[in-house]
Amino acid sequence: MERRDRASQILSKGAQDLKTSIHRDLIKRLDLDKLMRLPDGRSRQQLLGVIHELIGQQEVPLSALECDALAREVMDEVFGFGPLEPLLQDPTVNDILVNTYQTVYVERNGVLEETKVVFKDNVHLMHIIDKIVSGVGRRVDESSPMVDARLPDGSRVNVIIPPLAVDGPILSIRRFGSSPLTAEDLLAKGAYTVEMLEVMKKAVQARLNIVVSGGTGAGKTTLLNVLSGFISERERIVTIEDSAELQLKQRHVVRLECRPASVEGKGAVHQRDLVINALRMRPDRIVIGEVRGGEALDMLQAMNTGHDGSVTTIHANSPRDALSRIETMALMANLSPRRPCASRSPRPSRLLCRCRA
Repeated sequence: MERRDRASQILSKGAQDLKTSIHRDLIKRLDLDKLMRLPDGRSRQQLLGVIHELIGQQEVPLSALECDALAREVMDEVFGFGPLEPLLQDPTVNDILVNTYQTVYVERNGVLEETKVVFKDNVHLMHIIDKIVSGVGRRVDESSPMVDARLPDGSRVNVIIPPLAVDGPILSIRRFGSSPLTAEDLLAKGAYTVEMLEVMKKAVQARLNIVVSGGTGAGKTTLLNVLSGFISERERIVTIEDSAELQLKQRHVVRLECRPASVEGKGAVHQRDLVINALRMRPDRIVIGEVRGGEALDMLQAMNTGHDGSVTTIHANSPRDALSRIETMALMANLSPRRPCASRSPRPSRLLCRCRA
């Protein structure tokens, strides 16, 4: 890792043009689509040889270390996510925050620090962003300048671009390890006591409805993964998320993910739609990644119609605030105002009736 960091420092912004030129020549010379279908080790070895040959043709005085660093950067452009690849390979990085193409921060052990990683320009950064979001069937452009996506390892990605982002594209990555933290890991880190773990385990097995609340980065999704591990293998679990992050270990799991609107502004599928559809899928448990809108009402309805034992998370400062937020979101749910209510009682329920007296 130290050698890779040193190589990244060698390839300063002045070498970005050289890397771009080699990458362009590489595309002209090889069919990268066919090359990437070959076994990973074989294709990388062939590509590395061609890259070193192209570097030699540039007639630029480079040391052996600089040649290796440049070749590795070009390899990352082809097989990975360009300048972000060294950070994605670093297990100590929890968050990657790209504030335009020339400023990249990371979080290690709760502390933000600036890195020497840079992109050539905003076009280069947008190329990496498109590579990330297209991998999960999403898109980002001026008509849809905000998007949530995920990396192959499950890491959460958020992108916002101009005109909403004033200075240029902004990319935020919340890292998730390939192997999620287990109940024993959190116990060893002092996140809870043995008695607290036993209470949570019994609550899940007793099919109690559980809401995990907390702030950003507090570990809500991590704890949700731990709690889901206590669900029986004989139960059918349906997970619903904005972008798939949960890593359940059971075999009988059905994963649902929201879909953004198309270019025409149509075809969006929200969490609430998926919650309603999940009720028709014969679930034993419904696990919602995060409740943040009108789906709160449908979740409460599901819990009270035979689908107890559901688990979800919510942003809140305390358990009392979490209950208050759920109540507020349920009141915000749109209950088909176009259909008149059959009930004309003098005092209709404000929560269940949207007709106008």
